[in-house]
Amino acid sequence: MGTHGMILFGHGARDARWQEPFQRLAAKLGAARGNAGPVSLAFLELMTPSLPDAIDAQIAGGCTAITVIPVFFGQGGHVRRDLPALIDACQARHPGVTLRCAGAVGEDDAVLDAVVQFCLRNDAD
Repeated sequence: MGTHGMILFGHGARDARWQEPFQRLAAKLGAARGNAGPVSLAFLELMTPSLPDAIDAQIAGGCTAITVIPVFFGQGGHVRRDLPALIDACQARHPGVTLRCAGAVGEDDAVLDAVVQFCLRNDAD
């Protein structure tokens, strides 16, 4: 049985500091998953690795299943159009690997609840 990897997929930015919270998220997720499989980052543009490169790397490392988690706040054009096209192209290149894509993290009620709690902690009375 192969390994199940996870890839956190973000937009990317020109400023390298933009990815710092994503790196922290990947480290926390990796620690929470333990030995369940690798966690890595990938970006749509302006940063590396690209999603195809991250998928290739996880497959080269022995993953036979990969879940892509879009760390976008909502389902904009990148998540609705660009990401499915990338997943389809990667799936065509790796037909023996199971690629799954979750919804955008910001669409999950638990994430929204966490943002509400953050806002309340920072509410100046």
